[in-house]
Amino acid sequence: MVIKKIISTVAIAAAAVCGTAYAQGGNYPSKPVTIVVPFSPGGATDIMSRTLAERLKNRLGQPVIVENKPGAGTMIASEFVAKSAPDGHTVLLAASSLGIAPALYSKVNYDPVKDFTPISLVASVVHVLSVHPSVPAKNVAELVTWVKANPTKANYGSVGAGTSTHLESELFNTMAGVKMEHVPYKGSAPALLDLVSGNINVMFDAYASSKPFIADNKIRLLAVTTAQRSKLLPNVPTVAESGLPGYEAMPWLGFVAPAGTPAPVVNKFHAELMEVLKEPAVQEKFQSLGLDIIGNKPAEFSEFIKKDIVKWAKVVKDSGAKAD
Repeated sequence: MVIKKIISTVAIAAAAVCGTAYAQGGNYPSKPVTIVVPFSPGGATDIMSRTLAERLKNRLGQPVIVENKPGAGTMIASEFVAKSAPDGHTVLLAASSLGIAPALYSKVNYDPVKDFTPISLVASVVHVLSVHPSVPAKNVAELVTWVKANPTKANYGSVGAGTSTHLESELFNTMAGVKMEHVPYKGSAPALLDLVSGNINVMFDAYASSKPFIADNKIRLLAVTTAQRSKLLPNVPTVAESGLPGYEAMPWLGFVAPAGTPAPVVNKFHAELMEVLKEPAVQEKFQSLGLDIIGNKPAEFSEFIKKDIVKWAKVVKDSGAKAD
């Protein structure tokens, strides 16, 4: 009896030690970590994910695998992670669409706030406002004046209905008190080709895809969409400072885990991620992809997501935008 009691006591103590170690994130990760990417392989987000995965592998001491789950406006990947085990071994590289989707689609099988634990806002995707050279506007104020003077001619292209480029344009319409006609495309390439040819005259798009046409003077760059100037384009004004005060649109990428993931696990992933984002090679790679590194705390990212949801839900409602 005495021996059994001793064994039992030792077992309980060992379990308590193991439990404490897990609660502190001490044995995390205990197996490979999967980063679920809601886009197809080969794009900027995928390349960024693989850059981070390679370095996180060395810091976490376990393989870090990138799994692409594109489709349904990023909802397939988001739902998959929302239903995954909340142990930090499956995380989502979420995009702005995580919180925008419920306003755009009639059926969304996850709650962007309740079903996820934010880890960090990683980067913003540098988006720019450009026009065809035939548009006689050198800044946003002049563009607004031109659109008001040409209400039947002014139009804008987007990479698809319900995308960030669509909603950025509708936010512009609302704030400027104008109504440019929306011309949706299936992707950035065909939209940019029509902008270059003059079939459309205005477009919000990622700088990474617009850059070659800007460099060749085939389209004119007016502004960046963020509240502050981009580190990538420090000499380019924001939309707000060049004619539309208060305008801000920041497509973002960040890590979230399933709801219920223990705080120590989240904090360990966050801490290692922050160190990776400091690496010069990582910063150089992000810059080449048209991304501005941000990096913030889990609580800060949580508040950011909530505010972003409210902001874009209003834009969707005001514009009547729908993706299905």
